[in-house]
Amino acid sequence: MPVPEPQHRAVSAADATYGADLTLLVIEADPTGTFSAPELPSAAGTRVRVRSARNLTEAGRLLTDDVDCILLDLALPTGSEARAEARTDARTDARSDGDLTGVEPDGLATLKHVLRIAPRHAVLALTAEDDAELAAEAVRVGAQDYLFRGELDGRLLSRAIRYAVERKRADIAQHQLTESRLRAQENARLERGLLPTPLLQGSDLSFASHYRPGRSRALLGGDFYDTVRTPDGTVHAMIGDVCGHGPDEAALGVELRIAWRALTLAGLCGDELLSTLQQVLEHERESEEIFATVCTVDISSDGRRAGLCLAGHPAPLIARQGRAAHLLPYEDGGPALGLLPRARWPRRQVELGGSWSLMMYTDGLIEGRVGPTGTQRLGQDGMVAMINRQLEQGLGGEELLEAAVAQVQELNGGELTDDVAVLLLDRDEDVIRRRGRSLPRPRSGSAAPAIAQRPPL
Repeated sequence: MPVPEPQHRAVSAADATYGADLTLLVIEADPTGTFSAPELPSAAGTRVRVRSARNLTEAGRLLTDDVDCILLDLALPTGSEARAEARTDARTDARSDGDLTGVEPDGLATLKHVLRIAPRHAVLALTAEDDAELAAEAVRVGAQDYLFRGELDGRLLSRAIRYAVERKRADIAQHQLTESRLRAQENARLERGLLPTPLLQGSDLSFASHYRPGRSRALLGGDFYDTVRTPDGTVHAMIGDVCGHGPDEAALGVELRIAWRALTLAGLCGDELLSTLQQVLEHERESEEIFATVCTVDISSDGRRAGLCLAGHPAPLIARQGRAAHLLPYEDGGPALGLLPRARWPRRQVELGGSWSLMMYTDGLIEGRVGPTGTQRLGQDGMVAMINRQLEQGLGGEELLEAAVAQVQELNGGELTDDVAVLLLDRDEDVIRRRGRSLPRPRSGSAAPAIAQRPPL
């Protein structure tokens, strides 16, 4: 007859508190011999109640939620069915480990069986004085401590029970801490892998970004961005914000970013792309109240013109050479994705010029509080003024973005509660000209170097 596996409470030994009563389950062949008293001597206000079982089958029935510690006699006789099952378990473990040279002692087989049916209980191993090697092996297998039968008295057992319960609690806490640390590392690797890698190979544009999720100890928030260059030389940039700040919003942001990249590489742009992206949002969101704001920019291959689409998102900021930074037009924007089923997002043509810097951002950058009372928001006008001051100081690229976010936090009087994503695209026409002049030219009268052909696959 198989030993029943009782339903354990969520925590057992780990729940034991100092001064609380403890219950000991004794599993030995003659429970009336060593433990004739129903209670052991109390210490520090703690009483230990004893519950006895003569074999593993009976122990399985008595292993209820209120048991804190198990005292297992490693010399149980081998005649019972439960004992035979414990030895069968040991043989199975040996086969799975590839060790068929022999089966471990019966006492350890029984101990492993008890540890399997009571994984959250403290366990003490009881053995003879002349079997110290088996006792030490029992601790190695998983028991919290061992006791010798001839030296056992009530006071020693009471102290050993408390020690075993506390050690089991520490073991469980350490195991949970290790699992939590590994889970955090795995989540960090996963989130880091979901952050975008810009695809700008062959472009004359410089790229910088700054990303800071509002959630504590997170790497990914509901804000998302991406930049890719298509084969025709057009550079496409996007930034967006899913309403909310939790892991579900972060996951939806990743889905929208990946969908945007796939649709862009497939040739979609402007209203057609945003309409399809809204369908993705409607299918993936958990409720109809979830929406996302998006800003997309497609920059022509010569870098002088761009198409701008706004879906409920703040307009980008542009700084041209010799001129103060200002916002791009935002009057023709459409609603956020997920609000209107048949919305449209007109694409507006924008002249960029020869040298420029284009900054795209989420509202986390402009909704921080400012002023002595902390009741006013920075807003877009405040952000533009702040960026102009930093540009006058000669800041650019990642240094500009880091300085901007740091100053917004300083004005806010502490960490921002919203996600913040900022990306910066730069084009310097002078650098492009110098780079073009520095390229080697073929000698007069000689053919241009042939392009090596790849061998057929």
